[in-house]
Amino acid sequence: MNPVNLAEIAAGLPQAWSSRTLGTVGAACVKVLRMDEMPVREESHAATEALLVLDGRLEMKVDGKPVSVRAGELFMMAARTPHTVLPGSRGTLVIVDVPQE
Repeated sequence: MNPVNLAEIAAGLPQAWSSRTLGTVGAACVKVLRMDEMPVREESHAATEALLVLDGRLEMKVDGKPVSVRAGELFMMAARTPHTVLPGSRGTLVIVDVPQE
């Protein structure tokens, strides 16, 4: 496999917050997406998520508490944790979904 330019892939996606699956590592799914300053309503997922901000920042409320993840930082979101993306989130985000057994 050749190196993948994550920023280029994210920039080429048809819309923000629409992820593209890059591949899998064991049971984990690796995705990339573009954040666009717009909020995303509350959600939760069945999988644990590793959220890695490549550039920009991710602003969230996690279980009702503010969380800011900046470029180069990783945030681990436990499965089934309610979270909301707040206005101002922008940049490139890599998500690794790890299904629960």
